[in-house]
Amino acid sequence: MMKKICVVGSLNMDLVVIADRFPQPGETLSGKEFHTFPGGKGGNQAVAAGRLQADVRMVGKVGDDIYGKQLILNLQKNGVKADGVFVDSGVSTGIAVIEVDGAGENQIVIVAGANGKLDSRFIDEQFDAMLEYDIFLFQLEIPLETVVYAIKKLKEYGKTIILDPAPARLLPDEIFNYLDYITPNEMEITMLTGKKIRTADDAREAGDWLRRKGVGTVILKMGKNGAYLISDQEFSLIPGFTVNAIDTTGAGDSFNAGFGVSLARGNGLWESVRFANAVGALSTTAKGAQNAMPDWEQVMSFINAEVTRR
Repeated sequence: MMKKICVVGSLNMDLVVIADRFPQPGETLSGKEFHTFPGGKGGNQAVAAGRLQADVRMVGKVGDDIYGKQLILNLQKNGVKADGVFVDSGVSTGIAVIEVDGAGENQIVIVAGANGKLDSRFIDEQFDAMLEYDIFLFQLEIPLETVVYAIKKLKEYGKTIILDPAPARLLPDEIFNYLDYITPNEMEITMLTGKKIRTADDAREAGDWLRRKGVGTVILKMGKNGAYLISDQEFSLIPGFTVNAIDTTGAGDSFNAGFGVSLARGNGLWESVRFANAVGALSTTAKGAQNAMPDWEQVMSFINAEVTRR
């Protein structure tokens, strides 16, 4: 029986500008395109999991505005239970302003809005419904104290916790003891450990540092190169997939959703990381975050084609 996934985190509307390059400080450039896309790391993970046929629920907040309504509708359209999303009339919906350059790289400015109002009281109000779920995905676009509070409370009930420590920031030592899985990228693991990742030995040392702090398993995301799996039983680089990347927005969120969905299906760690690599890679082949998330059939066809090609 497939386990159920609950995502606790942010919901943003992404305002995306596409230009040939990023402007320098004080410089004005002409952009090529402008789009609005549903986003936020929490919403991205939930939609990605929904498209992968998971039983998934979103817990978060939006403002009482047109963006909030659009975000809730988009969750529902993608198979996500949105009854855990509260409309806060006293604040705007979260916004992310994203610039994408000609190489598909991005830089992002976030206004938290309703995401900043997601507090421990709200977690308490949602908690009974949350307990119906098995695997919980967290990120760091809601207040850190809320993340710590929710994770500690869920671990009292033996729930599986996956933390994507993004956007990069320092974390209190106490949180590590409650994490079954942490999924940093290179910049984030350097922020957490002080260790720059230049070699496989660097990856192992940084991962072991986190594990000594109490983390169960470290999944170090290396972009197109794949991901390192660092556990008490294994250290390996699980190769990524080569695609024509158009927009990397949401790739890390897609990875986390893929990893959680594969675990929910009962797959092992190596297989789950490989599946996550495929989901993350495919999400870069179209514009936007949630709009670019692949569905189950796309991912399986992609993986099977890679197996045949090799």
